[in-house]
Amino acid sequence: MGDFNLALVIVAIVVCVIVFLFNIYLLVNYQHPDDANQAYFPKFVVVLGLSVAAISILMLPADVANRQACRHAIYNGACNFTLPMRDLWLAIYIVDAVLVFFVIPFAMFYYEGDQDKHLSSSTTSFPTSWDFSSSQQCIGSGTRQCSAYTASASSEKTWTMRTTFPEYVVALATIVGSVLFSIFGGVGIACLPLGLIFSFIRRPKAVITRSQYIKEATELGKKARDLKKAADALHQEERSGSKGRKWRKNVKAVEKELLQLEDDVKALEEMYPQGEKAETTWALTVLGYLAKLVLGILGLIVSVAWIAHIVIYLLIDPPLSPFLNEVFIKLDDVWGLLGTAAFAFFCFYLLLAVIAGAMMLGLRLVFITIHPMKWGATLMNSFLFNVGLILLCSISVIQFCATAFGYYAQATAAQEIFGHTLESLRGIKYLYKYNVFQIAFIVLAGLTFVYYAAFGWRRRRPSGRFQLSS
Repeated sequence: MGDFNLALVIVAIVVCVIVFLFNIYLLVNYQHPDDANQAYFPKFVVVLGLSVAAISILMLPADVANRQACRHAIYNGACNFTLPMRDLWLAIYIVDAVLVFFVIPFAMFYYEGDQDKHLSSSTTSFPTSWDFSSSQQCIGSGTRQCSAYTASASSEKTWTMRTTFPEYVVALATIVGSVLFSIFGGVGIACLPLGLIFSFIRRPKAVITRSQYIKEATELGKKARDLKKAADALHQEERSGSKGRKWRKNVKAVEKELLQLEDDVKALEEMYPQGEKAETTWALTVLGYLAKLVLGILGLIVSVAWIAHIVIYLLIDPPLSPFLNEVFIKLDDVWGLLGTAAFAFFCFYLLLAVIAGAMMLGLRLVFITIHPMKWGATLMNSFLFNVGLILLCSISVIQFCATAFGYYAQATAAQEIFGHTLESLRGIKYLYKYNVFQIAFIVLAGLTFVYYAAFGWRRRRPSGRFQLSS
């Protein structure tokens, strides 16, 4: 067993190094050229935040593997020699909360100018045989270890225990993240696969003629000039100090129109590829849309499995079936890490769904600041915003997965923290007792499916001339 623990530690270290190097790769390739060789503090925060988010997700399968390290132990206390997952969970989420609420806001400002409780006691040891009766209800004389079976109903009591400060910080951060998770996750679990599928349906079917290209390009040029005039007017208002509610509304409208203009330009370039390798470019475009269709279908299967699991295992009491929990266990029987890998995949997919939902709602409703991630053109404030969103929602993703896969992840530190401890805190427990977040998740997922069924197949036409609201 010691060899297994040593191997787990080595794997954990190697994975952390790989995650760190991969996030540096993402930063280098996504950053805007204007941020090259500068803004080092925001870049450090970005890499650290992405690493913490990825490691927190990977800690779930690591927690399960850590539990299995002492599952077949032949002596008591074997689990004391495994990784201290409870302390690691608390540490990673304290860092998460500090990054989200303090470090990332400061960096943006700087850049811009749960398991049952196990109780032990040192009192009288349990005897080898039990002899409780109406005259002998306790063990030994003068002790308080008595038979609950023969006690009256009026003697029932509820124990109140103080939680630790780190656990309470995790709980508060989880509540904030759970609100965003139920909104973004519910929308994203549907729009992530359906967006890919309907992107294939709305794909350009053939290359347009040169005259059509010139006509469309002329219209986009007019819109670009209108947006530039609007942006210059907003800069003038900003310099004059009149940054009121109308100004902020117009800024968001310009951001939204600019993103739509970029999408229109990209679509036009797809329909009329240019250069010496135009045919190759068109072939790659067709293959890209076929890949979206395949990924969309696979994602739709995963999304439906997630929704079915939530209904079957979480919302129906008692659960109809362990469902995905049982699938993971059977995969572990096939190969030791197969179920753990599938477990990690479902958790990662849920986090991707949250990000997809945030981007969709941000673009359509414009109730959050839009910070799109683009290859080679992402400014550090956009990077920081998205990292903060990922970190905040990752807490709730972990809590949600620890609850949804409680049967598979039983006896782990994650289930102890995010399961019964979190769900027993005064005032907070009712949100989990009545499945408020799960119900909101399912309702929003259903509404998003209906939305895509009604409007997802329509091709969005380039918008007309843009004007600021007066």
